[in-house]
Amino acid sequence: MKKVIISTLCLFLFVTVSLAQTLNVQVGNVTYQFPASQVGVMPFSNGTTLNGTTLKAMGKEFTLSEVDKMWVDETTVTDNLVAIAYGTSSATVTVAGNVAQYVSPTLNGAHVTIAQSNTDAVDNNEITYQLSGTTTNGSLSLSGSYKCTVSLAGVTLTNPNGAAIYISNSKRIQLSAKKNTTNTITDGASGSQKACIYSKGQLQLQGNGTLNVVGNTKHAIKSASYISVKNLTLNITSAVGDGINCEEYMEIKSGTITLSGIGDDGIQCDLGGTASTGITTDHEDEDTGNIYISGGTLNVTVSAAAAKGIKSNGDMYITGGTITATTSGGGAWDSDNLKTKACAGLSADGNIAVSGGTLTLTSTGAGGKGISGDGTFVVSDSARITVSTKGQAVVASNNGSVSVISNSNTLDHYATDYKSSPKGIKIDGAITISGGKISVTTTGAGGEGIESKSTLDITGGEVAVTAYDDAINSASTLTVSGGMVYARATNNDGIDANGNCYIKGGLVYAISASSPEVGIDANTESGYKLYVQGGTIVAIGGLESGASLTQSCYTIKSSNSGWQFSPAAGPGGPGGGSSSKTWTANTWYALTVGSTSFAFKTPESGGNALVVSGASKPTLLSGVTPSGTSIFDGVGYYPATVSGGSSVELSSYSGGNSGGGFGW
Repeated sequence: MKKVIISTLCLFLFVTVSLAQTLNVQVGNVTYQFPASQVGVMPFSNGTTLNGTTLKAMGKEFTLSEVDKMWVDETTVTDNLVAIAYGTSSATVTVAGNVAQYVSPTLNGAHVTIAQSNTDAVDNNEITYQLSGTTTNGSLSLSGSYKCTVSLAGVTLTNPNGAAIYISNSKRIQLSAKKNTTNTITDGASGSQKACIYSKGQLQLQGNGTLNVVGNTKHAIKSASYISVKNLTLNITSAVGDGINCEEYMEIKSGTITLSGIGDDGIQCDLGGTASTGITTDHEDEDTGNIYISGGTLNVTVSAAAAKGIKSNGDMYITGGTITATTSGGGAWDSDNLKTKACAGLSADGNIAVSGGTLTLTSTGAGGKGISGDGTFVVSDSARITVSTKGQAVVASNNGSVSVISNSNTLDHYATDYKSSPKGIKIDGAITISGGKISVTTTGAGGEGIESKSTLDITGGEVAVTAYDDAINSASTLTVSGGMVYARATNNDGIDANGNCYIKGGLVYAISASSPEVGIDANTESGYKLYVQGGTIVAIGGLESGASLTQSCYTIKSSNSGWQFSPAAGPGGPGGGSSSKTWTANTWYALTVGSTSFAFKTPESGGNALVVSGASKPTLLSGVTPSGTSIFDGVGYYPATVSGGSSVELSSYSGGNSGGGFGW
């Protein structure tokens, strides 16, 4: 390698080098590389003294007194690249000549600060900052007014006193992990930084490598604008605040994201301004607080009180991907909204729509929910949702004290704002299910399976719910006109509408607790009614009293062997008291309507009456061996093929029953 050392004897009018060579100009720990094929003639000016002499190359000017060394070699220069190599206590920066005039690095040990001045693309491309090496006391701070890329090429970067990567450039930033590299970014426990990785502008997380992030002060990753994720393997192993926090919107397209050790929400997206722009074409200038998930694998584990796995200030749209969210924290008092709050796997202040993907949501803490939304909830197409809540109810007071309640009667003594029940899916707006597959299980006090504070409509898909409290509940009209619905409540009604309830079609298997609960209920106390107008129906626990039966219903005839009144019952007949169960526990039955059979397994215990209905008078067999398409998490087959069994005689059922008693 040929070296040219600057001295007082090296004052020339210009310097030229071979076209195959590169001129290197070193200023401190920064080296600028100028390919001869691009630089041409590099003039000197103001050459009266060494201190006043400047060298100009590709728009970059150097005062010779600041230059430590110049040499010529055959290094290959990659245009638009700024390479930052971290060492134990220092860093070096190498700048490609074509961007040298736009990049101003400042180094303090291994802390690198770069001001980028271009306002447009350089040679039709953006500047890339490539990070490599290892330091336990370093950082990157980047400012500018044009988009750029930060490429992680095998870097371990720790800043004990602030953000490890701080980007005040308000334009779009690509943060990319190079293929086959592992990169670990950590901030310190001291400092006032918003995140370990912070970007004022839009942040696109991408690449085919791995990025590990630890947030010891607040969030792990924060953008003051939107965040998108594509291809990247992202592991957030610890964060005092949120794992990922952004504004405007968030989009997950692909990749694998694993969040654990989180002190608050796993992912949170807030509205950036004061009002939503609504969804825009290609999300251009969008500010909605929405979250869009179309692919990838997302694993979120949060343990803080009232923490959310994924939280949107706006709407949430899930069209694909595999999402697993687990919450284990208890409840807390929300002093801002003056009510008790609890965990949720997915939570939206707006609407939630799931048309694809596989969701597995588990909450083990008191009052926890699988899905919680303030707007509407729509499930369609190929969505797969599995929800399990295992905690008890929680109550809190405005002084911050929190108590766990395991008895529903005790829970009823508390005002609504002071309690939170462990519900599978809890939506303040309307629920519409037209496709997909939903499986919900709740076990704690007050735990309803699917609850709408408005209307609930099921027109398709498969819904299977086993709940402590009502399995499926609506505060207003509830309609089933298609799909397959299994609703079992161990302590309340299977299906419960606080308005009118319409069964118009589909397959419905509803199971209630013992009397006075019923399989399918409507709010007759307020003048509403259950309307049976179609569908194939099995209701263990019977139907609400006063039901309108446009489609004929049937129950097990009292002359069937083994039927008897319970000891407390009178002689029977209307108003004669509850009867003992008229079906055999834990047994496979087959209900055939026309040429199609539905095989169902009875629970080990439950309500008294059994009511069935179909488009034509059905036949019923008990003790069958079923096969076919398994549904309802293994307690049903539809359509079913059955063998064996004995015939069960049916009689007409008219008018419904009160509290699950036998219908006549």
